[in-house]
Amino acid sequence: MNAPIAKYSVRLAKHRTSISIEPIFWEMLKEVAAAKCLSRQQLIEVIDQQRLQTGGAVANLSSALRVYILLYYVNGQAGLAQAKNQL
Repeated sequence: MNAPIAKYSVRLAKHRTSISIEPIFWEMLKEVAAAKCLSRQQLIEVIDQQRLQTGGAVANLSSALRVYILLYYVNGQAGLAQAKNQL
């Protein structure tokens, strides 16, 4: 069964943009952000900055969010360093 993709509005670098992502990942972003004492918006900004700074293999933000969430849950908090290097 295919999960529906939803669009969510966010602000990055003072510009409004939308993210197309499955609702389950959107909720997981909220959980991870809370665990890091960040808002979901702040976590998205951090992930986007890491993605842009590293010039990694993940080309778009929606995919970077999914990869970050996956690595976070697979590796736990220790996986943060790996996530930074792979975005």
